Amino acid sequence: MSTTSRATPRAASPRPRGLRNTAAQLALVPMALIVLGVYIGTVLWSIRISFSSSKIFPRNDFVGFSQYERLFDTERWIVSLHNIAIFGVLFVLGCMIIGFLLAVFLDQRIRGEDVLRTVFLYPYAMSFVATGLIWQWMLNPELGIQSVVRQLGFASFRFDWIVSQDMVIYTLVIAAAWQQAGLVTAILLAGLRGIDESLWNAARIDGVPRWRFYLSIVLPQLGPAFGTAFVLLAITVVKVFDVVVAMTQGGPGNASEVPAKFIMDNLFSRANVGLASAASTVMLMTVLALLLPWWYSRALAARREARA
Repeated sequence: MSTTSRATPRAASPRPRGLRNTAAQLALVPMALIVLGVYIGTVLWSIRISFSSSKIFPRNDFVGFSQYERLFDTERWIVSLHNIAIFGVLFVLGCMIIGFLLAVFLDQRIRGEDVLRTVFLYPYAMSFVATGLIWQWMLNPELGIQSVVRQLGFASFRFDWIVSQDMVIYTLVIAAAWQQAGLVTAILLAGLRGIDESLWNAARIDGVPRWRFYLSIVLPQLGPAFGTAFVLLAITVVKVFDVVVAMTQGGPGNASEVPAKFIMDNLFSRANVGLASAASTVMLMTVLALLLPWWYSRALAARREARA
């Protein structure tokens, strides 16, 4: 009696790990070339143009720091720096405070937390243009909050900040903080949920007041979360443009002028490529001054964790 034996199929041998790593690295080559050639290349090109006398079209000459001297002799640029400083400080503080309070509120395990998280984060999903238009309508003295309150019988009520040169910058802070506070809430809430539950239990047993627990224990542990939120908000400050154009167009006068709008106006409207490149280089240095210390601190923290 003859028996036929069936050969059992061999399991497909996995690819060598080195081959898989090489394939993954090769897949990243096009993106790396795009980053190096397009992004970094255009940045270096802009820096080079900032040292030329370029007007409508780029020139290949070299005039040293004359564009930078002209930039800081321009009153409009100085006003924009003053405005961005006020906006940046109030915007970052407002987002941090509001975001932290909302995160603490949501961390109480309240009912409807999922709905509230969506509500608080929803403004962040909107563009700055939409945010600016919404707040422009709300702050319009003839159509918005002032008009509604006066119709309710408060004829002397005034809320015309958006047409006031002294107060218009604060309307930009209100609109931008309304949009970005939800992002800070999400970041800080994730940090709160990462705190060891045993710390909460020990604080309850010892009778530590909740405010003291947040002040002495929670806030120090949220340092990395606050750092991440600060970097994201600071970058938003440096590049703020859309909300200004949508709400005020930089007015009244130059009262709400910001560096990004100054750059875009000189680049496209005033055909002054050299001056716009100098201004953009200054803002690039500002961003790097914000990012490099953060990257360095993160690298040090990673090294300490690796050694521990």
